[in-house]
Amino acid sequence: MLAGELYLADDPELQADLFLAEKRTEAFNSSTIDDLEARHAALAELVGELGEDSVIRPPLRVDYGYRITVGPRTFVNCGAVMLDVAPIRIGADVQIGPNVQLLTPTHPVDPELRRAKWEAGEPITIGDNVWLGGGVIVCPGVTIGENTVVGAGSVVVKDLPANVVAVGNPARVVREIGAS
Repeated sequence: MLAGELYLADDPELQADLFLAEKRTEAFNSSTIDDLEARHAALAELVGELGEDSVIRPPLRVDYGYRITVGPRTFVNCGAVMLDVAPIRIGADVQIGPNVQLLTPTHPVDPELRRAKWEAGEPITIGDNVWLGGGVIVCPGVTIGENTVVGAGSVVVKDLPANVVAVGNPARVVREIGAS
Protein backbone atom coordinates (compact mmCIF):
# COMPACT_ATOMS: atom_id res chain seq x y z
CA MET A 1 0.00 0.00 0.00
CA LEU A 2 2.73 2.48 0.96
CA ALA A 3 4.58 1.62 -2.26
CA GLY A 4 1.56 2.82 -4.24
CA GLU A 5 0.63 -0.69 -5.33
CA LEU A 6 -2.87 -2.15 -5.29
CA TYR A 7 -4.08 -3.51 -1.96
CA LEU A 8 -7.30 -4.68 -0.32
CA ALA A 9 -8.56 -2.23 2.30
CA ASP A 10 -10.42 -4.92 4.23
CA ASP A 11 -7.13 -6.53 5.30
CA PRO A 12 -7.50 -7.31 9.05
CA GLU A 13 -4.41 -5.29 10.02
CA LEU A 14 -5.65 -2.25 8.09
CA GLN A 15 -9.11 -2.64 9.59
CA ALA A 16 -7.57 -2.61 13.07
CA ASP A 17 -5.68 0.57 12.19
CA LEU A 18 -8.87 2.16 10.85
CA PHE A 19 -10.72 1.27 14.05
CA LEU A 20 -8.00 2.81 16.21
CA ALA A 21 -7.98 5.95 14.06
CA GLU A 22 -11.76 6.25 14.41
CA LYS A 23 -11.46 6.03 18.21
CA ARG A 24 -8.72 8.67 18.26
CA THR A 25 -10.62 10.88 15.82
CA GLU A 26 -13.70 10.63 18.02
CA ALA A 27 -11.66 11.71 21.06
CA PHE A 28 -10.23 14.69 19.17
CA ASN A 29 -13.53 15.74 17.62
CA SER A 30 -15.38 15.55 20.94
CA SER A 31 -12.75 17.59 22.78
CA THR A 32 -13.89 20.96 24.08
CA ILE A 33 -12.56 24.48 23.79
CA ASP A 34 -12.43 24.49 27.61
CA ASP A 35 -9.59 21.94 27.60
CA LEU A 36 -7.19 22.82 24.80
CA GLU A 37 -4.45 20.73 26.43
CA ALA A 38 -6.57 17.57 26.12
CA ARG A 39 -7.52 18.53 22.54
CA HIS A 40 -3.86 18.94 21.59
CA ALA A 41 -2.94 15.64 23.27
CA ALA A 42 -5.71 13.81 21.37
CA LEU A 43 -4.52 15.32 18.10
CA ALA A 44 -0.87 14.46 18.81
CA GLU A 45 -1.96 10.86 19.42
CA LEU A 46 -3.94 10.77 16.17
CA VAL A 47 -1.43 12.17 13.66
CA GLY A 48 2.04 10.86 12.94
CA GLU A 49 3.81 14.14 13.60
CA LEU A 50 2.45 17.45 14.87
CA GLY A 51 4.79 20.42 14.67
CA GLU A 52 5.19 22.91 17.48
CA ASP A 53 2.45 25.56 17.72
CA SER A 54 0.34 23.85 15.03
CA VAL A 55 -3.44 23.90 15.34
CA ILE A 56 -6.09 21.73 13.71
CA ARG A 57 -9.67 22.66 14.52
CA PRO A 58 -12.26 19.91 14.79
CA PRO A 59 -14.00 18.23 13.18
CA LEU A 60 -11.30 16.29 11.36
CA ARG A 61 -11.61 13.05 9.39
CA VAL A 62 -8.71 10.72 8.58
CA ASP A 63 -8.20 7.15 7.39
CA TYR A 64 -5.27 6.15 9.59
CA GLY A 65 -3.88 9.40 10.99
CA TYR A 66 -0.35 8.18 11.59
CA ARG A 67 0.67 8.87 7.97
CA ILE A 68 -0.02 12.60 8.42
CA THR A 69 2.89 14.93 9.14
CA VAL A 70 2.13 18.54 10.07
CA GLY A 71 4.95 21.08 10.24
CA PRO A 72 5.34 23.77 12.89
CA ARG A 73 3.05 26.81 13.07
CA THR A 74 0.53 25.31 10.66
CA PHE A 75 -3.18 26.09 10.98
CA VAL A 76 -5.92 23.80 9.66
CA ASN A 77 -9.46 25.12 9.93
CA CYS A 78 -12.53 23.02 10.74
CA GLY A 79 -13.92 20.32 8.51
CA ALA A 80 -10.65 19.00 7.11
CA VAL A 81 -10.63 15.56 5.48
CA MET A 82 -7.17 13.99 5.27
CA LEU A 83 -7.42 10.49 3.84
CA ASP A 84 -3.94 9.17 4.48
CA VAL A 85 -3.82 5.83 2.65
CA ALA A 86 -0.46 7.21 1.48
CA PRO A 87 1.58 9.80 3.40
CA ILE A 88 0.35 13.37 3.67
CA ARG A 89 3.16 15.83 4.39
CA ILE A 90 2.15 19.37 5.34
CA GLY A 91 5.00 21.87 5.69
CA ALA A 92 5.67 24.67 8.16
CA ASP A 93 3.54 27.82 8.37
CA VAL A 94 0.80 26.39 6.14
CA GLN A 95 -2.71 27.86 6.25
CA ILE A 96 -5.56 25.51 5.35
CA GLY A 97 -9.10 26.88 5.07
CA PRO A 98 -12.30 25.16 6.17
CA ASN A 99 -13.56 22.01 4.48
CA VAL A 100 -10.33 21.25 2.63
CA GLN A 101 -9.84 17.68 1.41
CA LEU A 102 -6.44 16.00 1.02
CA LEU A 103 -7.22 12.72 -0.74
CA THR A 104 -4.49 10.12 -1.27
CA PRO A 105 -6.64 7.06 -2.16
CA THR A 106 -7.09 6.03 -5.77
CA HIS A 107 -9.12 3.28 -7.37
CA PRO A 108 -8.49 1.30 -10.55
CA VAL A 109 -10.15 2.45 -13.75
CA ASP A 110 -10.67 -1.22 -14.63
CA PRO A 111 -14.19 -2.06 -13.40
CA GLU A 112 -13.32 -5.66 -12.49
CA LEU A 113 -10.46 -4.59 -10.22
CA ARG A 114 -12.72 -1.98 -8.59
CA ARG A 115 -15.46 -4.57 -8.08
CA ALA A 116 -12.87 -6.83 -6.43
CA LYS A 117 -12.21 -3.97 -3.93
CA TRP A 118 -8.66 -3.20 -5.01
CA GLU A 119 -7.38 0.31 -4.34
CA ALA A 120 -4.10 2.22 -4.12
CA GLY A 121 -2.74 5.49 -2.81
CA GLU A 122 -0.39 8.26 -3.86
CA PRO A 123 1.22 10.72 -1.41
CA ILE A 124 0.40 14.41 -1.10
CA THR A 125 3.04 17.00 -0.20
CA ILE A 126 2.19 20.57 0.76
CA GLY A 127 5.24 22.87 0.87
CA ASP A 128 6.07 25.46 3.52
CA ASN A 129 3.97 28.64 3.73
CA VAL A 130 1.24 27.38 1.37
CA TRP A 131 -2.30 28.75 1.70
CA LEU A 132 -5.18 26.50 0.65
CA GLY A 133 -8.46 28.43 0.54
CA GLY A 134 -11.72 27.01 1.83
CA GLY A 135 -13.08 23.95 0.07
CA VAL A 136 -9.90 23.14 -1.87
CA ILE A 137 -9.56 19.50 -2.94
CA VAL A 138 -6.05 18.11 -3.43
CA CYS A 139 -6.03 14.84 -5.41
CA PRO A 140 -3.70 11.84 -5.03
CA GLY A 141 -0.04 12.26 -5.93
CA VAL A 142 -0.01 16.06 -5.91
CA THR A 143 2.84 18.24 -4.64
CA ILE A 144 2.26 21.94 -4.01
CA GLY A 145 5.40 24.09 -3.90
CA GLU A 146 6.28 26.51 -1.12
CA ASN A 147 4.53 29.89 -0.83
CA THR A 148 1.83 28.87 -3.32
CA VAL A 149 -1.75 30.07 -2.85
CA VAL A 150 -4.66 27.92 -4.05
CA GLY A 151 -7.97 29.76 -4.36
CA ALA A 152 -11.11 28.64 -2.57
CA GLY A 153 -12.99 25.79 -4.20
CA SER A 154 -10.13 24.80 -6.49
CA VAL A 155 -9.46 21.16 -7.38
CA VAL A 156 -5.74 20.41 -7.61
CA VAL A 157 -5.16 17.43 -9.92
CA LYS A 158 -1.49 17.99 -10.80
CA ASP A 159 1.61 19.44 -9.15
CA LEU A 160 1.81 23.18 -8.61
CA PRO A 161 5.18 24.96 -8.56
CA ALA A 162 6.41 27.23 -5.78
CA ASN A 163 5.44 30.90 -5.59
CA VAL A 164 2.28 30.92 -7.71
CA VAL A 165 -1.43 31.59 -7.35
CA ALA A 166 -3.65 28.82 -8.76
CA VAL A 167 -7.44 28.70 -9.05
CA GLY A 168 -10.19 26.72 -10.71
CA ASN A 169 -11.28 23.19 -11.52
CA PRO A 170 -8.83 21.89 -12.44
CA ALA A 171 -6.56 24.38 -10.68
CA ARG A 172 -4.44 26.41 -13.07
CA VAL A 173 -1.64 28.85 -12.35
CA VAL A 174 -2.94 32.38 -12.96
CA ARG A 175 0.14 34.29 -11.87
CA GLU A 176 3.44 34.16 -10.11
CA ILE A 177 3.64 35.62 -6.64
CA GLY A 178 5.45 38.91 -6.78
CA ALA A 179 4.45 39.48 -10.42
CA SER A 180 1.82 42.09 -11.19
